[in-house]
Amino acid sequence: MATKVDGLLFDKDGTLFDFHATWSVWAASIIDELAAGDADKIARLAAALDYDLDKQEFAPTSVVIAEPTRKLAESIVVVLGEGSVSEIEHFLMMTASEVPQTQSLPLAPFLTDLASRGLALGVMTNDNEFAARAHLKSVGVEDHFNFIAGFDSGFGAKPEPGPLLAFAKATGLAADRVAMVGDSTHDLIAGRAAGMQTIGVLTGLALSDELAPYADIILPDIGHIPAWLTR
Repeated sequence: MATKVDGLLFDKDGTLFDFHATWSVWAASIIDELAAGDADKIARLAAALDYDLDKQEFAPTSVVIAEPTRKLAESIVVVLGEGSVSEIEHFLMMTASEVPQTQSLPLAPFLTDLASRGLALGVMTNDNEFAARAHLKSVGVEDHFNFIAGFDSGFGAKPEPGPLLAFAKATGLAADRVAMVGDSTHDLIAGRAAGMQTIGVLTGLALSDELAPYADIILPDIGHIPAWLTR
C-alpha cells in the first residue's frame, strides 16, 4: 500500500510538547524577573504578551505562541523602555532552554516507530535552535531527527515556507511528500506555502475552527498520526 508521506516536519511547542503545561509557569517567572517586581511593569508586560496573571495562561492571540523569540524580545523592550533586543533575546533563550518539557505523549517510542516506517523526521520551530535542541535533548529525542531548525538557523521563520523547504532539501524529499505538523495557523500556512501536506493538532491553544482552513486533517494530538498514515 502506498504511503501518504515520506517525511514529517514537526513544530515543537504545542505539538511535540504540551504548550500550557510547559510554558505558563515559566512566563510568570520571567515576567516577574524582567519587571524586577514592579507591579506596573508586571501588568504591562503581561498585557503585551497576552498573558493572564491570575489564570497563569496565555491567550490564543499571544505573540509567544507562534512568533519568533526575537519578536517577543522586541515587545518586552518596548514595555521596559530599557535594554536591547539582543540582550532580552539572549535572556529568553537561556531561561527557556532550562524549562522542563511536558511531552504531548512519550516521544521516544513514537518517533522510533515513525522512523521504522522509513520516514524522515524534522523539527522546525520559531523558537531559537539552541533552545530547541536543549528541549529535545532533555527528553532524549534530539538524535531521532534528521533536521532541527529554529528561526535563527538561516532559513527564515514560519509562516514563510523557507525553513520547511530546507527540510525537504536536506532530506532529498519532494515537498508534496512531506507533511507539516503543527498546532498554529503559522505552521499550517507555512506548510501550504511550501506545497506540503498539513496536519493540525489540538495540543496548543488554537481551536479546530482556526486550523481548519489550512489543514488537510486535524488530529487530537500527534499520537494519531500512525493511524492516519495507514488509513
